[in-house]
Amino acid sequence: MANIKSAKKRIKVIEKKTMQNKMFKSSHKTLVKKYTAAVAAGDKAGATTLYTQVVKKTDKAAARGIMHKNTAARRISRYSLMLNNMSA
Repeated sequence: MANIKSAKKRIKVIEKKTMQNKMFKSSHKTLVKKYTAAVAAGDKAGATTLYTQVVKKTDKAAARGIMHKNTAARRISRYSLMLNNMSA
């Protein structure tokens, strides 16, 4: 355990940020699962609405530093490909 006041504060702040990141990642994963399930089921309308939500959430993760920007771009590309292949 830290003895210095600023170090104690950093520990609290890090714990808080870690929880926020975990919540964000969890909700993002849930949204991706819903999207992939909609694509697998062939639900074009549902997949289209979920696609916009997934892309927005992924972009936000990259902006917040939760996910690397190249990783976000790669995943968005894959989501787009899934949706495009569904209609073909």
